Amino acid sequence: NNKYGMGTAASRAAANTDYYTRGQYIPGIRVNGMDVLAVRQAIAFGRQRAIAGEGPMVIEMKTYRYGGHSMSDPGTTYRTREEIQHMRSTSDPITGYKHRLLDNGVASEDDLKAIDKQAKKFVDEELAKAKAEPEPQAHELWDDVYVKGAEVPYLRGRVPEETHHY
Repeated sequence: NNKYGMGTAASRAAANTDYYTRGQYIPGIRVNGMDVLAVRQAIAFGRQRAIAGEGPMVIEMKTYRYGGHSMSDPGTTYRTREEIQHMRSTSDPITGYKHRLLDNGVASEDDLKAIDKQAKKFVDEELAKAKAEPEPQAHELWDDVYVKGAEVPYLRGRVPEETHHY
């Protein structure tokens, strides 16, 4: 739940924006999706609940989308730039987690800079590998969608001619 649909606030588009309550008989919780540790705990809780045989759970992650949905949605026609900047400066998950690590003495600024540098290097290396690979063939789009033996009889494409039968 990032508070906005394509061009409108969720509160203007839904009678009930407490999405975690909309599972009817399926229990649900709301989580601050901008808090890395809260998300981790909620997922661990939901996973443990499922493993224990207690059934599914609706987990609503309250987040904030900084940008628009697409090139045709700048994301500023239905909210102000000040709102976006305020959310980014006060609630950004990466910045918030960084501050927690620093404030609790888990890592130093230099440690975090080194981790960031290492991550960027890894991404650059993997991107170079991916770019060096040949483009996949169109028929490969249907590969590995399902675990072997668990496939559905067919997958529908955009038009009937694109339907793939397993």
